[in-house]
Amino acid sequence: MTTTRWNGAHRLLRAARARGIDICFANPGTTELTLVSALDDVPGIRPVLGLFEGVCTGAADGYARVSGKPALTLLHLGPGLANGLANLHNARRARSPVVNVVGDHATWHLSFDAPLTSDIDSFAKPVSKAVIYLRDPASLPAQLQEVFDVASGPNGGVVTVIAPTDVMDADVPEEEGSEQRAAPSSPAGLSGKGVVPDGDIDAVQAALAHQRPVILLLGADALTERGQRAAARVAGALPGRLLMESYPAIVSLGG
Repeated sequence: MTTTRWNGAHRLLRAARARGIDICFANPGTTELTLVSALDDVPGIRPVLGLFEGVCTGAADGYARVSGKPALTLLHLGPGLANGLANLHNARRARSPVVNVVGDHATWHLSFDAPLTSDIDSFAKPVSKAVIYLRDPASLPAQLQEVFDVASGPNGGVVTVIAPTDVMDADVPEEEGSEQRAAPSSPAGLSGKGVVPDGDIDAVQAALAHQRPVILLLGADALTERGQRAAARVAGALPGRLLMESYPAIVSLGG
């Protein structure tokens, strides 16, 4: 099997594409230029420039909710991340699968406390399911596997990736064909990730056995037209009623 050398930025984007990511909402700066260049080399990921980081994070959240697929952001250091925190908060609440890439100074440069050096980890934690600092080129493949497993797994959410420039610039060996294939696209707004626990099914059976009404509370991405129609069929076969949470991730309204 032949081996091709790629830098860390190529490896990150190729891993994203292999997991079905096809868009990147970006407001990059100098520390992200290697990733910007790699976007030209990795087919299948469309870069969309946002003139404010809150637009990028809001667009990524909305795209993930409607498409059911993960979205990528690219932000500039801690101050850039700080400008996008409000919509990352919304994405976290909706459990939107967003991979939030934040560039950082080179690891060897952090000790010099440049003007935009900041505690990115502390900014990211309140709005992220996980924060992963890309430590070095050797660890990159395993760390990226963790990033996309968390973001697109059951009850996924925002994963913030802190990407130092020297790790993005470094050569990373990669065997051809080693990446996972992209998962098939889900119907719009319906990820299909939800699995009803056995305990919930047992509770419904117990309620029915005692002739108690069953209330189905719909939230997250269960309120698309497809989800509502399925819930209506279930409710129609039960002595029960349907309710929706106040702030679902996505909801189809109208006739």
